[in-house]
Amino acid sequence: MTNFKEGLAGVKAFIFDIDGVLSLQTINLNVFGVPNRTINLRDGYALQLAVKKGYKVAIISGSNSKDYQKRLRQLGITDVFLNSRKKIDHYRYFRKKYNLNDTEILYMGDDIPDFYVMKEAGVPVCPSDADSEIRQLSVYVSDKKGGEGCVRDVIEQVLRLHDKWMDSESFTW
Repeated sequence: MTNFKEGLAGVKAFIFDIDGVLSLQTINLNVFGVPNRTINLRDGYALQLAVKKGYKVAIISGSNSKDYQKRLRQLGITDVFLNSRKKIDHYRYFRKKYNLNDTEILYMGDDIPDFYVMKEAGVPVCPSDADSEIRQLSVYVSDKKGGEGCVRDVIEQVLRLHDKWMDSESFTW
C-alpha cells in the first residue's frame, strides 16, 4: 500500500479488538472481580452506521464479556468472537465467510495478541496508546486513545472517503 488513504479506498470490512481499542486500557473491577468496561458513545454511533451502510463489522477479543456482546448486538454487529485465544483463526474465518481479501479489511488492535492479525490485514491501524510493536505494524496511528474515540476516527475516515458519512441515513440510529 502506497499510503493510508489509498488503503482506505478499498475497505469493505472493519475488525476491532475490545480491551484497549473499544474500551480503556485500565478497567475497574466490580465486587465480583469482573471488569466493568465502557464503550465510547461516538464509537458506538460509528459502528452502527458502518453496519447500516453495508460494511462487514467484527469484534475479535480475548475478553469473554457477555455484557459487551449484548451492546455490540444492539449496534448490529453479529460477528463477535469472544474468548479468542488465537485471533488469527477468527480473522481468517471472518475473511473467508464474507469472501474478502486482506486488502479490504481494516483491523484495529493495540497489543501483542493482535500482532499476527495486524501483519495479515490489509489496513492495520491502532489507537495512540497502543503497544510499540503494534504501532510499528500500523499504517495509521489514531490521535485518539483506546476507548476515547479511535474507532470512530477510522470508521469516519473510511465513510467520508466513500461519500457515506453525512447523508440522510447518518442522521438516525
